[in-house]
Amino acid sequence: MELCRAGEQDARRLWEMQVEAFRALYAKYQDTETSPAAEPLQKTITRLQQPATYYYFIREKGVEVGAIRVVDTQEPGTPKRISPLFILPRYRNRGLAQKAIRAVEELHGPSNWELDTILQEAGNCHLYEKMGYCQTGKTVPVNDKLTLVIYRK
Repeated sequence: MELCRAGEQDARRLWEMQVEAFRALYAKYQDTETSPAAEPLQKTITRLQQPATYYYFIREKGVEVGAIRVVDTQEPGTPKRISPLFILPRYRNRGLAQKAIRAVEELHGPSNWELDTILQEAGNCHLYEKMGYCQTGKTVPVNDKLTLVIYRK
């Protein structure tokens, strides 16, 4: 697995992959306001233009299998943030998300991280907890089916 920095010219590909990766969760939770599957292309473009945003394609054997976005202001005390991280459905359950998290932690530093995920998705919570992230106790209800849970490391 390798990370390859994405640029503004990659916006459409990142967005298409994101929509594909989050489509099933969107169908399950109908979280139109928060789902990456419901975001317009312009939101990806805007993120890529932010100076503190680092988007990386996750590649396995030369194939783009997902992506991870890191928000890193590099300001002391300000946590770095992972949002989003996704693996395309056909490449899941191969340890690629774990490898991607380790790789961005090597690039951006091993501590002072924050992220959120869906509380109802036990597999997501397990992944982050296995990687050393801890629930903060803070949750954000999105709708009657979905609650976001905040993690820190």
